[in-house]
Amino acid sequence: MKPRIIALLTDFGEEDYFVASLKGVILSLNPHVRIVDITHRVPAFDVDAAGFVLSAACPFFPRGTIFLAVVDPGVGTRRKIVLVETALHFFIAPDNGLLTLALAREKVKQVREVADPRFFLGQPSTTFEARDKMAPVAAWLSLGRRVEGFGPRLAGHKKKKYSQPRVVGEEVHGRILYVDRFGNLITNIPAPLVRAVSGSRRGRNLRLFAGLKELGGYRETYAGARTGEVFFLPGSLGLIEVATREGSARQRTGLRPGASIRITAVSDREEKKPEDAVAAPSSRTTRKKQDKT
Repeated sequence: MKPRIIALLTDFGEEDYFVASLKGVILSLNPHVRIVDITHRVPAFDVDAAGFVLSAACPFFPRGTIFLAVVDPGVGTRRKIVLVETALHFFIAPDNGLLTLALAREKVKQVREVADPRFFLGQPSTTFEARDKMAPVAAWLSLGRRVEGFGPRLAGHKKKKYSQPRVVGEEVHGRILYVDRFGNLITNIPAPLVRAVSGSRRGRNLRLFAGLKELGGYRETYAGARTGEVFFLPGSLGLIEVATREGSARQRTGLRPGASIRITAVSDREEKKPEDAVAAPSSRTTRKKQDKT
């Protein structure tokens, strides 16, 4: 398997020379490789956000893609750089847990430490190892170099611990994983899991809570909600998302990644809609107005 695509994910932003330097190193070694930018706008030092974005994107890339993912608060320390070969892809990243979610859904074949200086730029810096070590290794790998040549085999890679959603009675407990650019709050709750509390009984509604605060109800689509309404629905990744139609759920709720939420089935009840706030005049009031005329 000879990889031809290198996909980049970093927290480097797009204002400086950082991303261009990575691409320059790669193209100097393999001018024929295809470089794809996943994103360079991961919040600075946010390993969790990077791991989520990588896990969301990588299943849609062709077999043999090399993922170079760099969010590295520990640059210059003793933390390792890892090269992971799976049944489908290759991953190069600092060994800080960034790969946890992405590799959870792939069959790992081997993990190697990126350690052989023959594949680095001369005199690597201690502040830009993505350029001096990781980028050249990605380029050599795209030229067909075998994974075994880059360094010793490791027993595994560092894994971050993520809480799992759980069903408690008629509730599903979960947490916010990620906030996208629209302000949608992506949770760790698989959409099919809400069936565990919705059931098929009549007179039940699904409601979303953060602590004791009720945030909104369930909708199948964005169009099914009123403008400005907070609600939750199945997202494109198969996870429950909290959204606000034509607005930001993050701003409306104040929730951030890591926040706990719960979805519960509550008794059916009347819900007043915004358009009901201005009540129609009573027949008595109407008669008085008519009498005056």
